[in-house]
This record gives sequence, C-alpha cells and structure tokens, in this order.
Amino acid sequence: MSAKKSRILVLDHVSPRGVEVMSAEPSFEIVVKPPMKETELVAEISGFDALVVRSQTKVGRAAIAAAPRLKVIGRAGVGVDNVDVDAATERGVIVMNTPGGNTISTAEHAFSLMLSMARCIPQAHASMRDGKWDRKSFTGVEIYNKTLGIIGLGRIGSEFARRAIAFGMRVLAHDPFTSLSRARSLQVEMVELDDLFARADVITVHMPLSERTKAMVGRDAFAKMKKGVRVINCARGGIVDEAALADALREGKVAAAALDVFEQEPPPADHPLRAFPQVVMTPHLGASTNEAQESVGIEIAEAIRDFLLSGEVHNAVNVPNVDARTLAVIRPWLRLAERLGRGVSQLAPDRVEDLAVSYSGAIGEVNTQPITRLVVKGFLERISGCDVNPVNAMVTAAALGIRIVENRVCALGSYSEILQVSAQRGKDSACMTATFFGSADNPRIVRINDRTVEAAPEGVLLLFANDDRPGIIGHIGTILGHHKINIASMTLSREKLGGPAVTALNLDSEPSAEVLKEVSTHPTIHWVKVVKL
Repeated sequence: MSAKKSRILVLDHVSPRGVEVMSAEPSFEIVVKPPMKETELVAEISGFDALVVRSQTKVGRAAIAAAPRLKVIGRAGVGVDNVDVDAATERGVIVMNTPGGNTISTAEHAFSLMLSMARCIPQAHASMRDGKWDRKSFTGVEIYNKTLGIIGLGRIGSEFARRAIAFGMRVLAHDPFTSLSRARSLQVEMVELDDLFARADVITVHMPLSERTKAMVGRDAFAKMKKGVRVINCARGGIVDEAALADALREGKVAAAALDVFEQEPPPADHPLRAFPQVVMTPHLGASTNEAQESVGIEIAEAIRDFLLSGEVHNAVNVPNVDARTLAVIRPWLRLAERLGRGVSQLAPDRVEDLAVSYSGAIGEVNTQPITRLVVKGFLERISGCDVNPVNAMVTAAALGIRIVENRVCALGSYSEILQVSAQRGKDSACMTATFFGSADNPRIVRINDRTVEAAPEGVLLLFANDDRPGIIGHIGTILGHHKINIASMTLSREKLGGPAVTALNLDSEPSAEVLKEVSTHPTIHWVKVVKL
C-alpha cells in the first residue's frame, strides 16, 4: 500500500517555478487554484497539509480552523498581514514567509518613478498616443547634482541610495534606527527630518506604516520643504497625507509626485490626485516583477518542501528553531523578551549602535538565540512594522548597522535569573532588566536604567523622573483620575530622602498627549514617558 501523499494547495498565482519545485517531489500532490474569498477557502482547505499564498487570499481564523490536516502556511512575500498568525500558532500551524525577496524590485520601481516624474515620461507618452507632438509641455529636470532625501534607510532605502549616488545625486537620509557608521558606508549624510525636508529636491519614503509614521509627510512637512520639491511613495499608503499632498500640488509647493501605494487601494475614481497631470500613479507594482515573484515563489516552495519532508523550519514567523527540550525551558522567556525589546526601543536614543542582551542564571545555560531574536524583533517593530519577525530580525538589525551582542553576566542582587536588554549610542543608553517572581506566569521588570523598580511588563507603563517631594503622587493621581485613567500598580525608586526619584505606574489605558502635558507641569517632575509593552 502506497504512503499517503502530502497535499499542497497553491493560490494567488504563485510563480510556476515554485510549483515545479514542489511538483518534483513524488510524495506531494499539488493543487493550483486562483485567489479565493475566505468563504471559498473555508470550503476548500480541509483536506490539505500545506497552503501557499501571496497577498490576495486572506487566511483567517475560520479557514485555519477548517483545516485539521494543515501543518504549514507559506507566504510568497515579506509581510504576513493576510494570514492570522495568532490563529495559526494556536492550532500549531507554522507560518513561513520570504523576507527580503522584493527588495530590489521595489527599489528599482521607486527609482523608475523618480526618473519618470523628473522627465514627464508617462505624460509625454500619453500625448504621443493621442497623436500629438508637444515638446514644450514636457520639459523636465535633471536628477544629476540634485539632493535626494530618503526617509528610511533600511533594505529598500539603501538600494535606492546606491542607485542615486551612481546617477550623481547628493543623498541625505533620516532614520532614527540606522547607525552613522552604516550611513557612512553608503556615502549618505544622516540628518534630522526637518533638515531633510528643508534641503531635499526629491524626497522618497521607505518606512513601514505605524503610529509614528502615519501622515509623517503631511501639511507641516510640506510647509518646511523647498518650493518645487518632488515626492515619491512606494512604501505604504498613509505615510504621505494625500489630501495635504493635493493641496501642496495645487499651491505649487510640490512640483510633482509619484505614488505606488495609497491610503485606500484601489483609490476611488474621484481621488483628487488623479486630476493632476504632474502626478505619476501606479497600482502597487513595487514587487511586481518576474524576477521578484519567481524568487519568492521558489524560496517558499523550497521551505515548504523541506518542512514536509524532514521537519526543517526555514523563515518561520511564529516558532523558534529549537528542539522540544530547549523550547520547554525558554518558553516563558519568549514573550517577556519581545516586551523588553519593545520597551527599550521607546526609551533608547535615536540611531542605536549596540543592542546588548544579557542573561544570568540557568536561562544563560541553554540556547538563548530564540530569546535574543524576539528581543530584537520587539526592538525593531517601530522601524519595520509587520515586516520584522524572529527570522529576519538579525538581518534587519545588521542592515541598520545595529550590533547585537549576547552576554552572560553575574546575578543582579538576589535574583537567580535575569534577562537584561540595553541599547546604546555613544554615552547615551537605555536599559531594562526583568525576571520571574516565583513562577513562570509572574514576570516583573526589576530595573529601568540604574533604578530598581517592580512593574508588570504589560499594557501601558507611565515613567517619570522627579525630585522626591511630598504631594507628587497625589498630583499625578488626581490628573489621571480626572481623565478616568486607572492606576493598576505603582513603584517609586529613590537614592535618598528628598533626592532624585523614578516612578513607574502600570496604567489600564494610555494617557493622551494632553494628560502627559498636564502631568509634566509639576515643577519637580523633570521628564515623563509612556512605554507601551
């Protein structure tokens, strides 16, 4: 009797070369279908061991629940926004992706948009197709000797910079996470964002969409730019405020723009940017090259093949690549690690050069790489958004010029085991230390920088430095109570009576900027920070 074949469902027009890789294995049965709605996927998926998708088909909780045989989901691309990773993890389904597969394709598309915008190529082509010979209307500008501003110097931004330098452009960049040494190696001048806005002739965006970057290029930014600036967005819709861009085009502040991504995709027929002849628009084509799609198709096919045949895990976004015994030891530390990384990223100086992860006690005697990777993932989330995961975290950090160091240290005080995360640039640094109190379900942050605290690593943490004077806690409590923000727990650390102190409050909800401003009005409070864990 022949062995049961592994059945693989391939959707979303994954590269035929990738399908060939899987089809070459006689123990696989491959079923190739076009993109599906989730209701269709729920009805189809039950008999399959593996699913391969690109970005069109949404793989939600219902589909995963309807697939009792499903072992692995492969995403032929970087992001996994269309896959419910939490639901997959709960069901023991591994989710794999292909980090970095679209880098060159997206960089080239953005660069092509810059050239098209500078020389009015799409507009001139349309005019010729209409039977005209109109040279005067399409006078362009050279990019040689112009100043380019790159917002986000990660993989794609770096590739754009290399091409721009080859074309004779001066390149500025703003990226609070890329080290100065990395920028120097690319022949790029690192500047503050306002300086970039003021000096650049062309501005291109290569950041993930997050709370920090949403509408980053908006009305205030356009007001600081040169008259006649040109703007490109091939990153994520929403980073450039499209209504503000339309006004800036109308006023002549922005000479031209080129967009591959939009706040709403597809943009509505009456979208205001469609009315400007100097705007070049493409329908999210950054990753749409034969080479990019073939590359990610083959890469995900090989990963699926290796997992189904031998259990090898490559580019997984939801499991560490360790044996079962080690996983049992480190499991409680994994969630804590990601939260410490996330917390330190919000306290750290810009352009961190070193990120150190230190272990003490029994936890330091096992393979700590999966823990370190989750620290780095948490730290980089504000930079790379959903694109960073435990697999590509180290590569992403290296691309930003951040050195990752693992240390084994002596125990801190009376704690038998600790995990400490510190980020440093020159003399500026930020540090958090955590351990478990009594059991694996009771983690605590026990030190922030050089101050002893006791705070739960969850939710919203309000930190403030103050002089140890009577009435300060009452002042804070009154303000938070007025705004209906509940304090879950509090700890205060001071050097001596009346001296400097640091207070940490676990809050049940996030205070607004207005609340923080009100808190900081107390004359003995020196700074206030909110850390979302």
